[in-house]
Amino acid sequence: MIGSVYRRYVKNNLFMKLLLSFALITILTIITLSYLMFHFMSQSVVQREMDNQKKAMESVNAFLSEKYESVQSMVLGVYRDPRLAADISYFLQHDFRDYIEHGLNRYYEEDVAPYGLSYFANRLEDDPDIRNLMLYSAEKQYLYVYNRQKSAKLHRTNAVHSYIPDAMALDNKNVSVPNPWVRKEIDQWDPRLFAVRAAMNDKNSLKYIGQLLIYFDSDGIWKSLASYKETLKGTILVLTPDGQVIFDSSGSYYGKPYPYMDQIQQETGMLEQESYITTLAQNQAGYIVAGTIPKQEIAAASQGWRRTIIIASVLGILIAILFPSLVVINFAKRTNKIIRFMKKVETGDLTSRIIEPKEDELGQISRSFNDMLDELNRYIERVYKAEIRQKHTEFAALQARVNPHFLYNTLEVIRMRAISQGAHDVGEMIFSLSALFRNVVQQKAVYTLKDELEACRLYLELFRIRYKDRFTYVIECDRELYGIPVVKMFLQPIIENYIVHGIEADRDDNRAVIRFSRENGVIRVRVEDNGRGIEPQRLEEIKVALGAPEEVGGSFGLRVVCERLKLLHGNKAGMELKSKPGVGTTVTVWFPEKEGAGESDV
Repeated sequence: MIGSVYRRYVKNNLFMKLLLSFALITILTIITLSYLMFHFMSQSVVQREMDNQKKAMESVNAFLSEKYESVQSMVLGVYRDPRLAADISYFLQHDFRDYIEHGLNRYYEEDVAPYGLSYFANRLEDDPDIRNLMLYSAEKQYLYVYNRQKSAKLHRTNAVHSYIPDAMALDNKNVSVPNPWVRKEIDQWDPRLFAVRAAMNDKNSLKYIGQLLIYFDSDGIWKSLASYKETLKGTILVLTPDGQVIFDSSGSYYGKPYPYMDQIQQETGMLEQESYITTLAQNQAGYIVAGTIPKQEIAAASQGWRRTIIIASVLGILIAILFPSLVVINFAKRTNKIIRFMKKVETGDLTSRIIEPKEDELGQISRSFNDMLDELNRYIERVYKAEIRQKHTEFAALQARVNPHFLYNTLEVIRMRAISQGAHDVGEMIFSLSALFRNVVQQKAVYTLKDELEACRLYLELFRIRYKDRFTYVIECDRELYGIPVVKMFLQPIIENYIVHGIEADRDDNRAVIRFSRENGVIRVRVEDNGRGIEPQRLEEIKVALGAPEEVGGSFGLRVVCERLKLLHGNKAGMELKSKPGVGTTVTVWFPEKEGAGESDV
């Protein structure tokens, strides 16, 4: 079906080919440009979303850094005030009862109330994101805890009854998730918390005496993301180096280790789905801010651009094809009109004229064709017939003057002139040419093998004289075969092929051998030379041309010889070629002995 459509509408229709070629190029160009544009826009969307998420991550990092710095500032605030530092140092190195008695004694003696614990209570009021503020005594192993209700409670956490001392000694992260033993002790199980702690030392002796531990509400991070809440895509996480979740904007991983920690340092990775990944490390505070955006979510953001580009591409293709199609169809109609008119003229109607009012190229062709018809009619009527009669007359007169006898006499005069001038080789060549010409043009009732051999000898003699000692030839034929009728000039084209294509002028041993033999009533002629030979590809082309029912390729002379032999003798005659480059060529011709016709004009 496709082949039928192609043959009917496309194969011989130039305008349809042009239209299809233009349509194909246009479609491929627009599709390519659309793909490149979509790829560029997709990359732009990805980059925009990644940049937006990175800015949000930087805001989260700034928030956490602020909380971390605020805890460090609390400790520095203690160290800057000598009385406060002494009070907190005494608190962390003595029992709580002793601390109270010490404070009362100072109040009675110096009229100064202790305010170490109130300092931290005030810090709790200043920061609404603090859920719990704790002071841990490393020496006495107790935990003094404040909560949002401004109530304080002392927890005994000695190593006999609790793992908290071990946990506080081992836990050296600055920002982390709350320790489960501390959670259990203070009954704080909210998973949306993160812990910031700072070591506390005695100001005078620099001895490690305890820790300040603060639990912050992770939901407070959302305040830093307020400006990104509507445009933020994907998930932002804050993770500890061992994969504990400090903050999760999706709320899916609180209270459990993050399962994709191994992939988090890659640019892209398979999390719950294939995602883009961005990380921001905070070395001082010891946490990692990670942003993930599923590629599918980015692709969804590009759907609007995709639809717009597809619609624009389809409209562009339709417009780019529709208007040229209308123009091409119009030209095709006008061209077909001209073709139909030419076919009408071809049938002999020279009075028709093309009506084409437009001034474009087709209009010019139409008017030129009309003018040509007018001129042709005038030529036929006034000139052509008279010129034909004149040409016939002139040709007859020329033919009457130039006759073979005149040519023979002229060649003989030239030969004698050459001999008189000492050019004996030229004289010999003219004699051979004259004899060859006489042999070719003479009309004989029966043309025999002897006549053909003489014509070949004369032809070869010309070139023997021409090449002197560089070319020799041999003709071997039994005299009993001289009287056999043959096709006139059946050997000359074969010899001529060798002289024109095979002989090498720079060699001294050029040689051609013609051998005749009789085998079971068949005359076989073998022409051998030691010339250039024929390349295999060219030899194959010649063989195809000899066997083809119609004229194919070159080698006209050999083809004519083969056809004439087959016309006279049928399939009992034939020709065979063998050749090897650099070695030579052998041509073998055979035909039946008793079936040859003697027509001189065959």
